[in-house]
Amino acid sequence: MTLRVLGVDPGLTRCGIGVVDVEKNRRATMVAFGVVGSSPEESLDQRLLVIATSIDEWLDKYEPHVLAVERVFSQLNVSTVMGVAQASGVVIAAAARRGIPVALHTPSEVKAAVTGSGTSNKDAVTKLVTKILRLDAPPKPADAADALALAITHAWRAGGGTTTKGSVATGPGSQSLTPAQRAWADAEAKARRAR
Repeated sequence: MTLRVLGVDPGLTRCGIGVVDVEKNRRATMVAFGVVGSSPEESLDQRLLVIATSIDEWLDKYEPHVLAVERVFSQLNVSTVMGVAQASGVVIAAAARRGIPVALHTPSEVKAAVTGSGTSNKDAVTKLVTKILRLDAPPKPADAADALALAITHAWRAGGGTTTKGSVATGPGSQSLTPAQRAWADAEAKARRAR
């Protein structure tokens, strides 16, 4: 079965959204991506309403099996963290109303899953997302690429490409893994051996 994941890179000014279908052999295909934007000049309630309305439309149109959202992490700019947290809350509530499970992933988890290194920069993530999804051009802006990376990360960790929880797919199709997928699979195997 193909797993459909809607990834969200939350933000008040730019909220990246990406939908990816991932097969059991971890082959990921881009379905759609975009960015929902709101102006800082608008009131907070109106900005959140723009995000809420848009995410409702995306959830209804693409009917994902799961929603993957970037986990809010501490930054020096408290107002940025608050805006990200507020946008995340709106998105998570929209999924909850539909009974869609929500998974939270840290930026370093996403970088490690897609590039093989948790310290990669945005350019490296975008480049690998483009390659993994076999796109002719990088998804722009970076918020959309980040949303697609979140969707890929969740599918690789929780559904697409696993035969049982936490076990990496082997057999036909596993030879077609990208270098990043192989690095991720190796890291998972090493973590299991260390337990």
